[in-house]
Amino acid sequence: MRFLKKVIKILLIIFVPIILLLYLFDYDYILKGVRVVYFTGHTSAFIDDHSYFDNRVIKKSVNPIPWKKHKEYNSIQPTDRLETFHKKLGTVAYLIIKNDSLWHEMYTEGYGATSQTNSFSMAKSIVTFMLGKAIMNKEINELNEPVGTFLPEFSNGLAKEMTVGDLSAMASGLNWDESYSSPFSITARSYYTKNLREVILGLKTVEQPGQYFEYLSGNTQVLAMAIEAATNQELSSYLTQYFWDPMGMEQDALWQLDSEENGLEKAYCCISSNARDFARFGSMINHEGSFNGKEILPASFIKKITTNRFEDSPEYGYGLWLSDHLGKKIVVMRGILGQYVIAIPEDQVVIVRLGHKRGKFVDKPFKEDFYVYVEEAYKMMEKRNLK
Repeated sequence: MRFLKKVIKILLIIFVPIILLLYLFDYDYILKGVRVVYFTGHTSAFIDDHSYFDNRVIKKSVNPIPWKKHKEYNSIQPTDRLETFHKKLGTVAYLIIKNDSLWHEMYTEGYGATSQTNSFSMAKSIVTFMLGKAIMNKEINELNEPVGTFLPEFSNGLAKEMTVGDLSAMASGLNWDESYSSPFSITARSYYTKNLREVILGLKTVEQPGQYFEYLSGNTQVLAMAIEAATNQELSSYLTQYFWDPMGMEQDALWQLDSEENGLEKAYCCISSNARDFARFGSMINHEGSFNGKEILPASFIKKITTNRFEDSPEYGYGLWLSDHLGKKIVVMRGILGQYVIAIPEDQVVIVRLGHKRGKFVDKPFKEDFYVYVEEAYKMMEKRNLK
């Protein structure tokens, strides 16, 4: 008993001052990070972490549109190489959609067609789609609309030259540190803070906007807040009205908030949905802005955002990653743990992968797993002579 009391006393002496210092220097959000991540047996954010945060519901469609199943649905097994990567990286969902029909579908670890997992940065692409809708609805004039029109905090100095298009194309000049390893970075703060709006409105434009590509999660959060102001609507509600409902989403989704009261969506990440519903965005890209014959976004906007803005950064358009692998034009939504919606318009193929880990860099800006998911999907389809 004396030994136990001594241990408790030592722990109090060590940790109480640390906790007080965290509060004193405004780093108390780290405590939530420790509780959510390490106390649940993880070492970083994870695909099921939505239950540890407040969320706002993105409502399923009042007229859901189930995917058609291909006549050869699940008629072929994954290649050995693909199976190896699934096991190595913890794939929980892998879909191949061909000509708007579900051709291959695989789930593991008890996950299924209705399982909600974190999109992570695939949400950035969705925010750009929302920007396109706001322009379509004339709530925002154009990609060159100044951010300061909607957020007065960005109306002075270099910030007044920053446009919504700069934010979508990752060319803002903001003083954001895109660090995933430091608990003291603004990236970590934004993930666990209870006042994300305050954090974002405190950003400064320190370089001339619109000059070059630099991937910063803060760009998307500022963009989302501009959309929120322009539409006078919560982001989740806008997404429900103009995407989830007309695109026939079959399941409710969740968008993580910074707090319960007047919560702000963490727009640079954190839409929890399922592989089938995420796949609809790939189909929309393949059909130049339409889904199931209905225009969701103008074809001209899809063409714009799937074209690289900067010549020396061919890997990025507006909110979307781009690749020419296998000699094809490939458009990619992606998240940090290997979440992918891969759209290949010329072949009317959509590949979706969700899971716990991503591969290693072999050829920036894409990691090895991206190439495997594309290459092995084509090998599988070639066995059935799908064209």
